[in-house]
Amino acid sequence: MATENKKVLMKGNEAVGEAAIRAGCQCYFAYPITPQTETPEYLSRRMEEENLVFLQAESEVAAINMVFGAAAAGVRVMTSSSSPGMSLKQEGISYIACAEMPCVIINVVRGGPGLGNIEASQADYFQSTRGGGHGDYRCIVLAPNSVQESYDMTVQAFDLADYYRMPVFIQSDGIIGQLVEPFVMGPYTPMFDELPPKEWALTGCAGREPNVIRTLFLNPPDGLEKQNVRLYEKYDRIEAEQQWYEDYNCDGAEVVIIAYGCASRIARSAIKTHNGNGSKVGMFRPKTLWPWPKKRLIEIAENNPKVKFLVIEMSMGQMIEDVYISLMDIVPKSRIAFYGIGGGWHPTPDSVYEKIQEVLAE
Repeated sequence: MATENKKVLMKGNEAVGEAAIRAGCQCYFAYPITPQTETPEYLSRRMEEENLVFLQAESEVAAINMVFGAAAAGVRVMTSSSSPGMSLKQEGISYIACAEMPCVIINVVRGGPGLGNIEASQADYFQSTRGGGHGDYRCIVLAPNSVQESYDMTVQAFDLADYYRMPVFIQSDGIIGQLVEPFVMGPYTPMFDELPPKEWALTGCAGREPNVIRTLFLNPPDGLEKQNVRLYEKYDRIEAEQQWYEDYNCDGAEVVIIAYGCASRIARSAIKTHNGNGSKVGMFRPKTLWPWPKKRLIEIAENNPKVKFLVIEMSMGQMIEDVYISLMDIVPKSRIAFYGIGGGWHPTPDSVYEKIQEVLAE
């Protein structure tokens, strides 16, 4: 597919597959699960056309360990899944994070817990932003709210993974993954002037000493402590450098909605209706779920001491904890409202409109 800088029509799940190819992904390992199966379906054809490696693994556990192996060899690699499948990958992701292997992981979130259903959800927020597996680690988490951002953020995710040498998530959902809309399929444009060389990669030992990639630290006994400290020094740097967000109509707003992904699209429709009725409503949309973009949210709160916040999530309330933590020294909890339900529920513009009216009346 040679189309560049022209609008094309695709599902979000297909767009992330094409973005991976454009970004130089050489290997893709995954296992089918609704509602992300269009990604492996699309890549099964496209990667063969490009003479790249596509492999449908026997399970999600196998797939994530294949990702570990390919990343250790220094190639760009991706996997994708949906909520129950992501749970099966968590041990492998913990290993990958400890070993500091760059890779891209797509999660098209569906309703849970358990097998749940195949409706769109945002209830994997804790899992992705808090590591998800065992031990102290983080993953960069990008949250698109359109097919265009699904494409763009997937391309960017490969550069972020290589630059910081770590796993990077695209946290999509069943609506964004299944959504069909036009977008511009741009060429790969590097995020950074230069990426660090992969001198650590397992590429054979001709002319050099062997490289060792490990996640077990028994000798000396403080080795794992040093590894954790080093990882968190890197995470602190990422928090300082990569806080992505969009704010809309926030200056002087009486209420600021905080939402991401497809919930933010629904909220914006309600805002357009409401702002014609005399009161001003804005929206703050995190594009990085980790690092959480708290700097700008704090600025919004400090610049408008009377503003109220309405957190909208397709869950029982997970992102709201990061809102509380960010604003705990500035805004009392009584000025932070929540609107959300788990299990594959999603708001409507009318229901968001009604919730805005409730918040304004309080």
